[in-house]
Amino acid sequence: MDSKERCCDLKKGLLIMTVCLWSLATAQPPNPTGGPPALPVKTAPVKIGTVTDEITTIGTLRAEESVVIRSEIAGRVLSIHFAEGQQVSQGDELVTLDPAEYQAQREESAVAVKLNQLNFERVKDLYNKQLSSRQAYDEAQAKLEESRALQALDQVRLDKTVIHAPFDGILGLRQISSGAYIQPGQDLVNLAKTDSVKLDFRVSERFLPQIHLGQPVKITVDAYPNQTFIGKVYASEVTVDEETRTLLLRASLPNTSGELKPGMFARVALVLEERRHALLIPEQALVPQGKENLVFKIVEGKALQTKVTLGQRREGEVEILAGLSTKDQVVTDGQIKLRDGMPIVILPNAPSAGK
Repeated sequence: MDSKERCCDLKKGLLIMTVCLWSLATAQPPNPTGGPPALPVKTAPVKIGTVTDEITTIGTLRAEESVVIRSEIAGRVLSIHFAEGQQVSQGDELVTLDPAEYQAQREESAVAVKLNQLNFERVKDLYNKQLSSRQAYDEAQAKLEESRALQALDQVRLDKTVIHAPFDGILGLRQISSGAYIQPGQDLVNLAKTDSVKLDFRVSERFLPQIHLGQPVKITVDAYPNQTFIGKVYASEVTVDEETRTLLLRASLPNTSGELKPGMFARVALVLEERRHALLIPEQALVPQGKENLVFKIVEGKALQTKVTLGQRREGEVEILAGLSTKDQVVTDGQIKLRDGMPIVILPNAPSAGK
């Protein structure tokens, strides 16, 4: 026998040995009862976790308090007492208008009060001596009261030359400069309180029986896509919108870090119910069959086909409302070859990384 023939025989022998080893490795374990061989599968226990029922919608963030600071009177800006973006407290001076004109008006009205006071005292003395008519007395008294009212009005106008912050908050960009002449109602600067923010969003009227004050709400915003902000519903509109058949809800969210800005678009998840003792199994354990969902439950070394009722799904897991208990194990790998009642052998799961 030459070398070529010996090489060919060696290759044939190696091939036969490889086939035999592969057959032994893939052979199913024999069933000691003489039935069909046990099928190797992987399993997972039914576990307990927390599941939430949520509805998703969109909303808009608003400041806890927000106002455009405007002047109530006309005048020239004498001084500006704030910097843009500054934190201010209620009562802080923001803008001072030139008070000269309003001071002169107040002094003029004060003089008028004094004159009318003297005139009233004179007419009153004559009236008491029956030397003046009741009409003259009433007219003098009315003039005195009118002049006092005008004096009070002039004092109010003078006080309005100093514009104060109505509440604690952060100022925006100023719209005026020193020396500018402003008109009543002209915008000066925005003031917003944002230690907490409001969230306005709408939900369909069909969810009304499940909505109540204090419900948790979770939001995400485009600026921080990997961060979830949590708040609570504290108010709702009194009527349902006739066109959209939705109810406007308002939630409050803490914002001490200042990340959330009024006007932001928000993706909203309103938590309707939270179940802390929900039964959960891996999603890959499900075997859909028409409109039903089945799993293979392990009972005394056999895989029993079991119908289950599903609840919420989350991150590779599914909630089981009916059909399983916390003591059960379900097949997660190998279901394709399984039939109801087949014997199985459980393969060990792969160890976790680092173990």
